[in-house]
Amino acid sequence: MTATVFFATIRARSETENTFRKIEKLCRALDLPNILKDCRYTAIKLHFGERGNDAYIRPPHVRPVVDAVRAAGCRPFLTDTNTLYSGSRKNAPDHLETAIAHGFVHSVVNAPVIIADGLTGASAREVPVKLKHFQSVLIATEIAQADSMIVLSHFKGHIMAGFGGAIKNLAMGCACVAGKRAQHYCHAFSLPEKCTGCGRCVSVCPESAISLTADKKAQVAREQCIGCFECVSVCPVEAMTVDWRTKMPGFMERMTEYAYGAVVNKKEHTAYISFLLNVTPDCDCNPWSDSPLVQDIGLLASTDPVAIDQASLDLVNAQHALPGTMIDGDCGPGRDKFKAVWKNSLGDMQLSYGEAIGLGTTKYELVDI
Repeated sequence: MTATVFFATIRARSETENTFRKIEKLCRALDLPNILKDCRYTAIKLHFGERGNDAYIRPPHVRPVVDAVRAAGCRPFLTDTNTLYSGSRKNAPDHLETAIAHGFVHSVVNAPVIIADGLTGASAREVPVKLKHFQSVLIATEIAQADSMIVLSHFKGHIMAGFGGAIKNLAMGCACVAGKRAQHYCHAFSLPEKCTGCGRCVSVCPESAISLTADKKAQVAREQCIGCFECVSVCPVEAMTVDWRTKMPGFMERMTEYAYGAVVNKKEHTAYISFLLNVTPDCDCNPWSDSPLVQDIGLLASTDPVAIDQASLDLVNAQHALPGTMIDGDCGPGRDKFKAVWKNSLGDMQLSYGEAIGLGTTKYELVDI
């Protein structure tokens, strides 16, 4: 079976072609009144961005989606879950303050913001999935209770997943803290021969699992490590690492099973819109935003999370890499841009495994609107 993925280029030469109009067209193309039929509450799942990051979806771009949901007769709310790592979104008060600071306020988005897994990330519902790694998954309560969902994803790179789109947004973004830990089942470790003793890994570890030895080398207490990999992200000399070869396949499968669990009870009442703008090498969870890897491309919409991620990946890989980015050397059309940055990642696995477990299909028809 082939899924339909609607595409709107970022190019515009008139008022009727601006980004807001294109988002409205995508909502009409999705036929939201039909998707949201007989639904009462609609979770609009997105990422509010870590403090210091500026690549997240712009709040004014969320407004047309909110208005379309309201026009369909549903009550929308914007939502995300608390983070596994330390930062500005680890608990609901900090998370809400970050969302407000980034412009996700009612006067702009016309909807309330609700942190889906409660004060400290412990509020969740157990959802049966009966898959390879999980018999059930822990989905944040407010997302599990919502009878419909619109998933807004900023398509970009990710140090572990290779890239983050709709599937990762569902998997990590809809899980409570315990669910995130279940997906991050592997542990980081240090390479003493590379370590310079800068201590950045020590400062970011949310569990105080890293310390410096007497000779200024980082060491990880395995029993305390929760696998958030903030240390891997911040290490300037790649002295913190993971057993990529043996652990990454399991991580990718676990992540994809959580994505399945996030929508299994409302698959027919969920739609996806992905923003192929500011295609940065890192997740919006990082407190910075690096140069985009490719030029801005446009917006995609679909009712299939696998298809929209496959189309997003294909469109990104069809571009020339921009100069002066994390991609070292020539990376023209046809080459995997995210693999060029994160060489140990297995991004394609979320697509192939997602198709295998029935989350969606990699076969799609791209329809220009």
